[in-house]
Amino acid sequence: MNALEIKNLTKSYPGFTLDNLNLTLPSGCIMGLIGENGAGKSTTIKLILNMLHKDSGTIRILGKDNTENIELAKEDIGVVLDEVGFPECLTVKQVGKVMKHTFRNWNEAEYVRLLQKLSLPDNKPFKDFSRGMKMKLGIAVAMSHGAKLLLLDEPTSGLDPVVRDEVVEMFYDFTRDENHSILISSHIVSDLERLCDYIAFLHKGKLLICEEKDKLLSEYGIIHCSVEQLSELDKNAVKYKKETPYGAEVIVSRKNAPDGFKLSPVSIEELFVFMVKEAK
Repeated sequence: MNALEIKNLTKSYPGFTLDNLNLTLPSGCIMGLIGENGAGKSTTIKLILNMLHKDSGTIRILGKDNTENIELAKEDIGVVLDEVGFPECLTVKQVGKVMKHTFRNWNEAEYVRLLQKLSLPDNKPFKDFSRGMKMKLGIAVAMSHGAKLLLLDEPTSGLDPVVRDEVVEMFYDFTRDENHSILISSHIVSDLERLCDYIAFLHKGKLLICEEKDKLLSEYGIIHCSVEQLSELDKNAVKYKKETPYGAEVIVSRKNAPDGFKLSPVSIEELFVFMVKEAK
């Protein structure tokens, strides 16, 4: 069973349209949703959660339409949105007491373990938390009620590199269980490149590509050459290119890579930047 299936999803606002989005996230996998600000990442996650009304299309979560059985969805989905919201007067201990009466499968021991791992203070009120501390508390709650699917909108935003590394490891450990899956959006592409099995590129509401990460990295390479050498390349081999006064960078299909040029690995971030510039 797939953790998430999105088919022909469309949502329009004045000046923006999420246009005919199709995504499939297999169980036990992590999908990274990459896109610049305003690309439609948060809109997609809110549509999955039925926080926004879609114009057309279908969304199935763990085999069921996302408009069905809201109580089950609440139990099975852990959510961290870009803005984590808890009552400002509550401490992390008090948040745990509230969550105990919110989720049937609340795991107090796991919550305490995550609080300690993330170095969150026991008695500091939420209103005095930094953005990074708020994100950490949101992650601890999302991972403490037996969820099968995590929906994470910029969860590493505001975290320092050491804590980001710890959080990424936590997400990786979560999906060691083949019944657990994650959809995560982030502008920190290096985190997603390390963590994800699948990568989806959104640009101005359109899905540019959705593919297995390893396949993307093995399919493409990058050539650094002069502008003059660029004209020698077979146009059919060139996927994306960038010219500067100092030369050219060209992403090519490895199977069609020309002889006589050094082919370097391409990162997910480089591939995304090239694709977005080409799409403009």
